[in-house]
Amino acid sequence: MRCSIRRCLITSVSILFLWLFITMQVLQETEDDQEAMTIKGQQASHGSRKDLRQLEDWQNITLKYMEKIQRRKRTWLTVGISSLSQGNGSRLLTTLISLFHISSKTERKHLTVVVHLADSDLTWLRETVAHISNLFSPQIVAGQLLLIHAPPDAYPTADGKADLEEFYSKHNIDHAFLVSYATGLSDYFLLLEDNVFIAPNFVTHIRSKVTAMKHKPWVLLEFSNRGFLGKFLHSKDLPLLAHFLLLFHKEKPLDRLISHFRALLTQQEPIIFRPFLFYHRVPYEATDDKQKATAFQNRKASGPDNPPGAVFTDMNVFAVHQPWEAYTLDESFFWTYNVSTGKHLTVILNQPANLSRVQVLTGSLVDGKYSLQKGQVELGYNPEGMPQSCTSFVLLGRLLEGQMDQKIILKSMGFEVSCVRLVVKARQVGGLMIRHIYLWKGNAK
Repeated sequence: MRCSIRRCLITSVSILFLWLFITMQVLQETEDDQEAMTIKGQQASHGSRKDLRQLEDWQNITLKYMEKIQRRKRTWLTVGISSLSQGNGSRLLTTLISLFHISSKTERKHLTVVVHLADSDLTWLRETVAHISNLFSPQIVAGQLLLIHAPPDAYPTADGKADLEEFYSKHNIDHAFLVSYATGLSDYFLLLEDNVFIAPNFVTHIRSKVTAMKHKPWVLLEFSNRGFLGKFLHSKDLPLLAHFLLLFHKEKPLDRLISHFRALLTQQEPIIFRPFLFYHRVPYEATDDKQKATAFQNRKASGPDNPPGAVFTDMNVFAVHQPWEAYTLDESFFWTYNVSTGKHLTVILNQPANLSRVQVLTGSLVDGKYSLQKGQVELGYNPEGMPQSCTSFVLLGRLLEGQMDQKIILKSMGFEVSCVRLVVKARQVGGLMIRHIYLWKGNAK
């Protein structure tokens, strides 16, 4: 390491919040001409004495803001996320939207979110800070959302190791900086990724589990079974974890290091809580864009086709977990609650298709909680109107324990399918998770 964690963090946080406040001022279109000139002067990189004085003004603003953050009351939970530029720039924003919108106002009072922007691409950094400050300025000003960035000289020089080893080495160092900075912000720390969907009231749920564990010793609680996602620790253990990750950053991937860290602190067996609260948006096995593409292609060879279409529902819809997410091929899902008889979620295909198989999956992946207790799947044809809606439906099958997987004999259909409709057949109080509607295309003989 060419600089210590503490020194690098102080430098990087100051720089990043300098950008953040400049961006916020631009977005708010301040009426103060002198401040507007300051922004323009900095963007044009003028070297005049006036520009230097204005830069010092921004540094003073940053320092005052950092002092405010340091004086902020310690919260119950810090959520840590490390993010890189990997082609899909919206996934971090989607995760943050999910996190803040799915939390109640009371929960947010006990929550701090720290995001480590761990990419050295300055263009991506500036654009990401601009987007985040535009969407989350109230959370930033309140000290609920903090952004950090470790500069390039905080990382060791590449030694020519294999790409995968180099990837998880940097990954470990990224998270060492993240957990080091999070020390002291809260009583507990939760590790997430930048590509996840989050179950409603996750803070309340986790707090109930922690209370239940009050008289039992533990180091690590797990609220997902995927890699390092959903790992929950005492904040007092974070400095030791940061040093552990830096010491062995070349040895193992992050999830294996965290498991080893747990065992070293005498918790031999994992403590996993269900139902899981966090789900990936992309296949778990993929760790970079190339691997994601390969995994997707392999899955397509025998997996569902899900031809292009639109998704409509008359169930309750919230800011996150939209209806269309039940029709994707990733691990997203549609979440609703208190559904009544006759409510539906319908996929309307752009073009009629010969379907050979339909699979509908509801409820939690592990224990089936939040599944549709009574429902059926119908196939529609003869679409009319604008937007289109099928005028006729036939029953394909009923759900059993929230699931249905039905093959279709193409010759017996007599028509191409334009709609696939999931219908609620009995009132259901509480949450409903519609994970997947999978469609396979076939060739009529």
